[in-house]
Amino acid sequence: MVKFLHCADLHLDSPFMSKQHLSPNILRDVENSAYESFKQIIDVALRENVDFMIISGDLFDQRNRTFKAEVFLKEEFKRLQKEQIFVYIVHGNHDPLSERITNDWPENVTVFSNSVETYQAITKTGDTVHLHGFSYETAASYENKIDDYPTNEDRNIVHIGVLHGTYSKSGASDRYTEFRLEDLNNKLYHYWALGHIHKRQQLSDLPEIHYPGNIQGRHFKEQGEKGCLIVEGDHVKLTTRFVPTQFIRFETAEIDVSQITQQALYDAIQSFKMKVRGLGRAFYRLRLNVSGDERINPQVLEQVKAMILDYEENEQHFVLIDELEIYYTDLESQSIFKEFAPELLAQDEIYEEALQDLYMNPKASKYLDHYLEHDRQALVERAEAMINAELKGANRR
Repeated sequence: MVKFLHCADLHLDSPFMSKQHLSPNILRDVENSAYESFKQIIDVALRENVDFMIISGDLFDQRNRTFKAEVFLKEEFKRLQKEQIFVYIVHGNHDPLSERITNDWPENVTVFSNSVETYQAITKTGDTVHLHGFSYETAASYENKIDDYPTNEDRNIVHIGVLHGTYSKSGASDRYTEFRLEDLNNKLYHYWALGHIHKRQQLSDLPEIHYPGNIQGRHFKEQGEKGCLIVEGDHVKLTTRFVPTQFIRFETAEIDVSQITQQALYDAIQSFKMKVRGLGRAFYRLRLNVSGDERINPQVLEQVKAMILDYEENEQHFVLIDELEIYYTDLESQSIFKEFAPELLAQDEIYEEALQDLYMNPKASKYLDHYLEHDRQALVERAEAMINAELKGANRR
């Protein structure tokens, strides 16, 4: 039997993207978010009593790498060392070996070199596991080293491939060490511990091939829960389960609003925040679905936004509305065209009067078709679309 933890893409000290001016308390949480998530991952490893831990690349963020991050990792790895839990690391495109500051890791930590290597681990039950992998030497590592991974010739021993790279059928723009599933399957391994893609996904269940995703979202393209995978089983069957450890979430949501007074809007948003606060610290893009014919006064909306932001400054688990969008449901469901009776659209006199100034302008008229050739319904629908776009643009924050 073997039991291990798989995580990747820590990106310690990576910039945290937010459009908001953050209070000191919230800014401190933001800056520490990846650190806090990794602390929880170490807690998970200790609680689950795993045999070892795999980190599939990008522990650091190359341009923002700090001595603080290295000291932090050493201390966390020492917590595992006390319980005889080993750590296996490959470096990726954001933390290549050429940029490494130190080799001085605790004795329980093994770092793969820039050539494919194999390490043998012995589990707490006395079983043997082989781990195969390599680290990037430089940031721009497009070379394919899959052929250098040894093929498994003993199916009674669990074999794990560790790889920081890009699945050939993914939509990722940064295509480092691209691979096909056939390439991995041909190695006859039991598990592939992947890194580089920040979205958690399973590429195969036979063998198990997984991206655990990054451990902490940094913007709204990295929404939802983040964390690590616990993998356990034997050479016959391995099972995986996800454990969330994120310190801050990025989410989108929407609520229905019928009253648009300042107090009503404030109460509706605060009520939403109270419902989700128990889920932990979070940034939200919130859409208000507003019913009725009235429009929200822009000044009222700005005051409400300031009030809900001020409220969060002293909250331990903040819920910050990063963007507020207004969606007028009746405007969308009731077309302006319905307000025009067919006989009204058919009256040429009214139509001519509406277009008179435009067609009398010599600079514009030479570019216009004869007004009787226009589809009047299409003109009204086009005008409606322009009004809707203007309203949404004015109210989206």
